[in-house]
Amino acid sequence: MKRRTLLLAGLCASIIGAVPAAAQDGLAAIKEAGKIRVALEFGRPPWGFKDDALKPTGSDYETAVLLAKDLGVSLDIVEVTGPNRVPFLVSNRADVVISTFSITPERQKVIDFSVPYASAVQFVAAPKSMALKSQDDLSGQRVGVTRGTTGDTVLSKISVPGVEIVRFDDESTNMTAFASGQVDIVVQEPAVITRVAQQNPAKEIEKKFVIAEFDVGIGLRKNDETLKNYLDTWVRTNLKNGELNRIYEKFQGAPLSPKILAAGD
Repeated sequence: MKRRTLLLAGLCASIIGAVPAAAQDGLAAIKEAGKIRVALEFGRPPWGFKDDALKPTGSDYETAVLLAKDLGVSLDIVEVTGPNRVPFLVSNRADVVISTFSITPERQKVIDFSVPYASAVQFVAAPKSMALKSQDDLSGQRVGVTRGTTGDTVLSKISVPGVEIVRFDDESTNMTAFASGQVDIVVQEPAVITRVAQQNPAKEIEKKFVIAEFDVGIGLRKNDETLKNYLDTWVRTNLKNGELNRIYEKFQGAPLSPKILAAGD
């Protein structure tokens, strides 16, 4: 009994230590430090990736660069994967997350988001020979997803029997498994599907149907109204002046949706 009590006490202490204070001023902390720590994935082109010279690039990376510039501080990138974006944020290893971070009710229970600065579409993709027109056609199929992403969440909730979800820890591993035939179907964003299809023409990969579309925001810890207000204003300003649309179109090959752009009006 004593051992169990001690274990429970230790668990409670660790949880309490991870919970943010009732009120924070992350903006002041960033200004004082002279840098902003941005959690970002580099395995999710065109959002975040490294070029042939191993230099960071992508629409999320350039968004982070713009945010740091407008704040007047240096940019400190904290590399993450999909599953550890929230843990890195709530444990204060990053100030914000700019990493294709879809705004979902589950995440909003734990963290806050800025107003959306982009949107992410999730497609089901497979070889041309597979006839997939709707969720029902996934019955009995193995589908690759990146663990902890919105694609994983959506696929986990669909009411189609017999779907085998194969989870990978990052986008690169997921798409490598797809290209090599470890899984025949994948849930992924259109730009990534197009790139992998071009690299593997013999597989005749094509987008089948949209399974989900989510608003993407900047993640921050809860109870930080000062930082949230700054980020909301920053997003709206840079939607209105066209900077966020310029960055998005440069890497995604299409402009932001009218719904997202309307936030800048």
